[in-house]
Amino acid sequence: MDITDWRVKIDEIDRQIVALISERAAAAKEIGKLKRSTSLPVYEPNRERVIFENVRAANKGPLPDIELTHIYERIIDVMRALQKNELASQEKPTDGNQ
Repeated sequence: MDITDWRVKIDEIDRQIVALISERAAAAKEIGKLKRSTSLPVYEPNRERVIFENVRAANKGPLPDIELTHIYERIIDVMRALQKNELASQEKPTDGNQ
């Protein structure tokens, strides 16, 4: 394969990654709704540790575990913000102006 072929391959992989991240975001939003209804916190450090362990266990390279963990730290940050925004958008005003 030449550079053009590799770039076409990367573009297709990027589209797949976007689809999977969007699917993950939809799941995170649903979890945010469940957290709201059960009064669970958005930030759950134990769950995040499990995610990092799962990611490292699934890693076959060539990325080092630490680099993959950095990527997932950012993904989790974004998903946590999404959950917080979801919770904030569902909250009812408490000042009586409904």
